[in-house]
Amino acid sequence: MANSAQARKRARQAEVSRKRNASQRSMLRTYIKNVVKAVETGDAEAARAAYTKAVPVIDKSVGKGLIHKNKAARHKSRLGQHVRALQG
Repeated sequence: MANSAQARKRARQAEVSRKRNASQRSMLRTYIKNVVKAVETGDAEAARAAYTKAVPVIDKSVGKGLIHKNKAARHKSRLGQHVRALQG
């Protein structure tokens, strides 16, 4: 348990950031799953729409330090490949 005032404050801050990060990570995963679901149904228009909504969310998560930039690039690249495969 935290004994100093500084340690108690850091524990409070860590809990707040943990909840915020969990919420943002969940939102990120939801947007990615929406693209995957649209690709699996075979609807090219819905997949493209979901992809265009997911890309800014992925980019913002990098800026907030939620995920690494290479992981974001990997997600965008793989999702984009699936979406383009539906086009033709």
